[in-house]
Amino acid sequence: MHVNRSQLPSFSPQLQLFDARSADDRWTVRVSGRARRLSVRIYPGGRVEVVVPPGASPAAVQKFIGTHRQWIHRRVADLSTAAPVDNSRPASIKLPAIGRHYAVEYEHAGESAARVRVAGENALFVKGPLHNDRALAAGLRNWLADLAHEQLGNELAKVAAESGFRYGRAQIRRQRTRWGSCSASGTISLNVCLMFLRPQVVRYLLLHELCHTKHMNHSAKFWALVESYEPDYRALDQELLRGWQSVPGWMFS
Repeated sequence: MHVNRSQLPSFSPQLQLFDARSADDRWTVRVSGRARRLSVRIYPGGRVEVVVPPGASPAAVQKFIGTHRQWIHRRVADLSTAAPVDNSRPASIKLPAIGRHYAVEYEHAGESAARVRVAGENALFVKGPLHNDRALAAGLRNWLADLAHEQLGNELAKVAAESGFRYGRAQIRRQRTRWGSCSASGTISLNVCLMFLRPQVVRYLLLHELCHTKHMNHSAKFWALVESYEPDYRALDQELLRGWQSVPGWMFS
C-alpha cells in the first residue's frame, strides 16, 4: 500500500530530511505490516520509497534517514538518469552480456498475450495485440527471462566451477533495486536486467554473489575474498551501480 503525506502527517517533518526529493513527489512512504525494521529503496529514475513498520516513531524515522543520507544521495545520483518507465515497443534489443543484437518485428494477433519467436541469430518476431504495448513488453520480458535463465545460469555454473564455489540453485528475477542476492540456503537470484550489461560486469556480479556463499555479509573478509578473484572489483562495482542507465524502460512497464 502506498501512503501519501496527507495520510501520514506525523512522518512528513522527518521525511523532509531527504532534501534530494523533487517537486513531483518521486518518493513515497509505505507502511508494511510485514516489515520488522525501517528500510529505504531507490528505484530506476531516482524514486525513493521508505518502508515503515507499523508503530514506528517519528524519532526512529528521523534517525534512520539521517544515518543513511549519504547512501540515499549516492543511489539517487546513480539511478536518476536510468531509463524512465515507458511502454514503447523496441525496434531492436541489444544484449551485451551475451554479445547479441536482435532486430524486432511485430505482427498483430487477437490474443491477449504476446508470443515471441526467434528467427535466425538476430531477429525476433513478436505476435500479439499491437494496440497493447504493455502486452507486447510483457511478452518480450518473458522471452528474455527464459533466455537469461539459460545464459546466466550456465555462466554462473561455469564461474563457480572455475573458482571453486558451490551453491544450491540459481533463479532469475526481475528486481527493481538489486542485481543479485544469495540466500542462506545457497540460492543465488540473478536479475534478468544483467543481460543489458557488459560481460565483465556480469562476471563480477556472479563472483560477488558466489562469495556470499562463504560470507553472508559485506565484511572485510568478504571483500578480500572478492578481490582475490577480481582485483578490479571496485571499478566494476561502480559500473554495476550505474548499470540501470543501460536498461530500457520497457523492462519496468
